[in-house]
Amino acid sequence: MPFPSDPRILVDAASRDDAAVFQVAPDRALVATVDFFTPIVDDAYDFGRIAATNAFSDVYAMGAAPLFALNVVGWPRERLPLELLGDVLRGGADVARAAGAFVVGGHSVDDPEPKYGMVVIGEVHPERMVTIAGARPEDALVLTKPIGTGILTTALKRDLLPASALVDAVESMTTLNAGAARAMLATGVHAATDVTGFGLLGHLRNMLDASGVAAELEAGRVPVLPHTREMLARGAVPGGTQRNLDSLAGAVRFPDALAQPERLLLADAQTSGGLLIALAAERVGRLQEALAREGLAPAAVIGRVTAEQAGTIIVR
Repeated sequence: MPFPSDPRILVDAASRDDAAVFQVAPDRALVATVDFFTPIVDDAYDFGRIAATNAFSDVYAMGAAPLFALNVVGWPRERLPLELLGDVLRGGADVARAAGAFVVGGHSVDDPEPKYGMVVIGEVHPERMVTIAGARPEDALVLTKPIGTGILTTALKRDLLPASALVDAVESMTTLNAGAARAMLATGVHAATDVTGFGLLGHLRNMLDASGVAAELEAGRVPVLPHTREMLARGAVPGGTQRNLDSLAGAVRFPDALAQPERLLLADAQTSGGLLIALAAERVGRLQEALAREGLAPAAVIGRVTAEQAGTIIVR
């Protein structure tokens, strides 16, 4: 894909960042992202909420505030009633309203498999923008949500887990990263990204590559959603999770004692995950206080940035 060159383009896809950023004035830049996927839960309204929360997350990861959104829809109109689509769109609209943004349109196509997501446009001051490229040696690595959504939703699809057991996962996936973004901006951080399809290790590697640094990750400190390890033991591994782990060969050094299921967990493809933040270690307490003011649970300190070979991760 050719990338245009223009001084107004502050961030594009070449950096593997969460969203594109385009400067429109000295004190204002637009942040743009798009994300959509097939249903991962049975309830149409919850699917809409999860997909919208996931789309908004990229804007928050850049330290930006959302302005408006456009719906992106693929729908099998001959197989599923449009009333069901109405539930999906209502879920998306409710999330946008909670984010203080507006759904102002969109586009739909007839599709054999249902799909839903959003284009989200936000704004940020160019000097307050947060990217994946600023992590520094000795920074603490902080994660604001537990992982495991890929494994759990795969277990649901394979009838290994009832929908009632996904309450915690749905709650996590429909919690906007707005409060976490405000907390990190109030604290002052060096880099951030949201943890989604590449999994925790994949998104961490992207941050390290962009920042020219390495990291040590404490596997035992990574928060995990209920039922995740049980479903992992029963083989509920998404194809994307296995591909994530395979793609990390050579970049991640695992201890021999860390079993394959635990390695897969750290690479699990997430939906609407939390923010992964790199900040000065002495500011972690301040971040936790800011998260508490937002009504959020304490974030987990899961590792630290090091000055080793760029893009490499040692898991302990």
